[in-house]
Amino acid sequence: MAKKIGILTGGGDCPGLNSVIRAAVWKGIEEYGFEMVGIRRGWKGLTENLTTPLTLDNVTSIWNQGGTILNTSRTNPYKEENGVEKAKDTYKKLKLEGLIAIGGDDTLMVAYNFFKEGFNTVGVPKTIDNDVAATDYTFGFDTAINIAMETLDRLHTTAASHERVMVVELMGRHAGWITLEAGIAGGADIIIIPETPFEIDNIVKRLKKIREGGKNYAIVAVSEGAKISTVEDEDEDGSFVLKDLKKDAFGHVKLGGIGKVLADEIEDRTGYETRSVQLGHIQRGGPPTAFDRFLGTRFGLAAIDLVAEGKFGNMTALKGNQIVTVSLEKAAEKTRTVPDNLKALTGFFSPKI
Repeated sequence: MAKKIGILTGGGDCPGLNSVIRAAVWKGIEEYGFEMVGIRRGWKGLTENLTTPLTLDNVTSIWNQGGTILNTSRTNPYKEENGVEKAKDTYKKLKLEGLIAIGGDDTLMVAYNFFKEGFNTVGVPKTIDNDVAATDYTFGFDTAINIAMETLDRLHTTAASHERVMVVELMGRHAGWITLEAGIAGGADIIIIPETPFEIDNIVKRLKKIREGGKNYAIVAVSEGAKISTVEDEDEDGSFVLKDLKKDAFGHVKLGGIGKVLADEIEDRTGYETRSVQLGHIQRGGPPTAFDRFLGTRFGLAAIDLVAEGKFGNMTALKGNQIVTVSLEKAAEKTRTVPDNLKALTGFFSPKI
């Protein structure tokens, strides 16, 4: 009897997920003779036994599709009543001999905890934020920054035509990779990332210097997780701008709205006409770039190899141009943030104050 291997996608959807699924299923069936099973809606599917067969026929044409054919959720079985026990029961009922979990740090943390409890899990890093530790890049990131860059490119002409400031809010909870790279590539005048709390007064001063220098408009790129620095912040970590106080299953508050807050403050303090743009989920959607399709494919092939070799408790990762194996524990250790040498680039093309 063929070994039965499950695949699930957890957390936010991401361009390139289907490339991973396609590659893992294709090699799993063709080379290893596995029976491949899709677990629908992430970890929720493992707690509720939501499955679908994965065959060569139903994955052949999905490489260029955005999102995930398996659907996804932010369910955390460790926060659900009897969630872990239900997930274990489903794993056993399905007679799985391995499970590939594709997701960000939250999904991979669950996969690691599941492995510690004796189940055969393998991880694949996924997030448009590019903030998973132990890998140089995650698929989905390249698509996101290209969408953000194109948006910034387009906003330059309308900002210049109306002589206004455009504040563009981009994704990035704790890591500013999208805002940094898209901001540089898209010619933003000011780039604000979560790693460096900012003062609105300093942003206003920079914008005035831009006007004094003869440029009649400006583009400000800001991460949704950027923090406003206040005198009261003893730890100097700053304060988030929150959409609301509700938290998801992994304890994360909903961010959003800093673009509008900053735009209103800029207009009030300078008199410059200012507008805010929030890209939101547009950065997640649509077909993946060639880079993300290729990286997703390589990750999928490597993940099914780990399963076949019995190297559970590990994750695929990209180091340089090589696919390597790292422990899930390392992936779940911390968030990969922008280092100091790259943080300095946020102010390189901005007027010094």
